[in-house]
Amino acid sequence: MRASRLVSLLLLLQNHGRMSASRLAAELGVTARTVYRDVEALAAAGVPIYAEPGPSGGYQLVDGYRTRLTGLTADEAESLFLTGLPQPAAELGLGAQVAAAELKLMAALPTPYRDASTRIRQRFHLDAPGWYREADPVPQLLAAAEALWQDQVVEIRYRRWSPRPGVVTRRLHPLGLVLKAGVWYLVASGRTYRVANIEALTPLDETFTRPAGFDLAEFWRDHVERYEEADVDGAAVVRLSAAGIAALPDILGPKAARLVSRTLEPPDADGWRRAAVPLENVPHAAAGLLRLGADAQVLAPPELVAHMGRTIRAMARLYD
Repeated sequence: MRASRLVSLLLLLQNHGRMSASRLAAELGVTARTVYRDVEALAAAGVPIYAEPGPSGGYQLVDGYRTRLTGLTADEAESLFLTGLPQPAAELGLGAQVAAAELKLMAALPTPYRDASTRIRQRFHLDAPGWYREADPVPQLLAAAEALWQDQVVEIRYRRWSPRPGVVTRRLHPLGLVLKAGVWYLVASGRTYRVANIEALTPLDETFTRPAGFDLAEFWRDHVERYEEADVDGAAVVRLSAAGIAALPDILGPKAARLVSRTLEPPDADGWRRAAVPLENVPHAAAGLLRLGADAQVLAPPELVAHMGRTIRAMARLYD
């Protein structure tokens, strides 16, 4: 552990030049006292490192010195695909490996490419979650990732909302993890499972062989397309007023509103029209449909109707 930290300290100085003990400590996740000891160890090992006193001082390497300790470990190499996603990397337990891999990559690059990489990072940033949305708690994510790496069969207890709400037990072959709009999904046995809804995950003493030619990105694209083109069986049946139909793009988004518009039935005697609204789960659907107020009436499925009724009655009691 200390050897890895010493290499990281050395690469930080090589990539950034002079750095104070407090800044090094923050980057390495240790105390300033630990940095002092590590610097002494590097100097004793023959690394030309020295301290510059004063308010703008700090530690730095002798001009022209470059280490060649830039080989990536297996864990660091596997974490490279997450270098632009620090929060997901941390959720997967790979935060330290990502940081170490980035340092080694920067140190190994020629100066012009290293400067270009720095400029890109200063100008572009990816923030995966949507607005006003906190990340789902995913206590089973690490266990799922570990089983995924080992091609290990797992048994899960999963909280589902359809076709019948409740907790079910499933035996799965994990094939991939996908982060979609800040939400983690487990791809397993030809289906997808929201990781936040996995109440328990038990790795079994059994491995499996991944399907030949399985492509996670292609599978996910097909899944998203099927979901977004879902028919009435995978949707809520909703009765909408003219104002409710007009408000759909703002409430559901333009793409979902277009899908709903394809299912609109002819107006009834009151001028209202039935339509199928994509249903991810009951709370998610209810939150969106409640924003339509008195311009929408949910007709199916029964669990969504019951959820809407309970919520509306509770709201009414607040204003009585």
